[in-house]
Amino acid sequence: MAQQDIVLDIRNVSKNLGGKDILKDCSLQVARGELKVLIGPSGAGKSTLLQCINCLIPPDSGEIILEGTKLNPENTKELCAFRAKVGMIFQDFNLFDHLTAIDNVSIALRKVRGMNAKDARDRAMQELGRVGLANRYLLYPAQLSGGQKQRVAIARALAMDPIVILLDEPTSALDPELVGEVLAVIRDLAQNGMTMVMATHQMDFARALANEILFMQNGVIIEQGTPAALLAEGAETRTRDFFTKLLSDGE
Repeated sequence: MAQQDIVLDIRNVSKNLGGKDILKDCSLQVARGELKVLIGPSGAGKSTLLQCINCLIPPDSGEIILEGTKLNPENTKELCAFRAKVGMIFQDFNLFDHLTAIDNVSIALRKVRGMNAKDARDRAMQELGRVGLANRYLLYPAQLSGGQKQRVAIARALAMDPIVILLDEPTSALDPELVGEVLAVIRDLAQNGMTMVMATHQMDFARALANEILFMQNGVIIEQGTPAALLAEGAETRTRDFFTKLLSDGE
């Protein structure tokens, strides 16, 4: 991977919480337009790694480099600028319950970007249309399905023109019938060149779209490679074992 192609470079990130090592020297590089997928059992450290990348949980050690610039998490101005460029999609949507869909999407444009109300609403409508919710713009989160709430959250992230989007198991809180509509939006983003790092248990999605899969266990990235290599018939990989177990559990 040529150095100039690397958008996000995570080097030796570690985190200890409550006396337990949650992450141990985790490193990954993401090139522009790539989708990297983190998989592994619950408690492996996937969510913590994503939150450390965005410094929602400050890492104890390691480096976070975006487009060649190393982040100093202690510098509030730097951190705010970094977070404006690195969108975050959470398991539980994190929408403001008292705001409509359009206001949930436009609020950061007004408060962070300083956009006027009309321009912010126009951009919010554009992004809501992109995720198929233009006709739901005046509804509050309580009036939306889980899949619709997650699509509003994706629209909110897209409105900030992120360089990278981090997705923390974006379908795990959804009823099975709603998973597809969210994965369809993410699939469209991937196919249109959005740079993303996504933690998920949706193995068929990962196999079809990921440029690389990183398997995490006990806070360590123990295996990484292309889906074709890690999931090949007969491959003796931890990733394939996990995939097979998920399939058998689903039957």
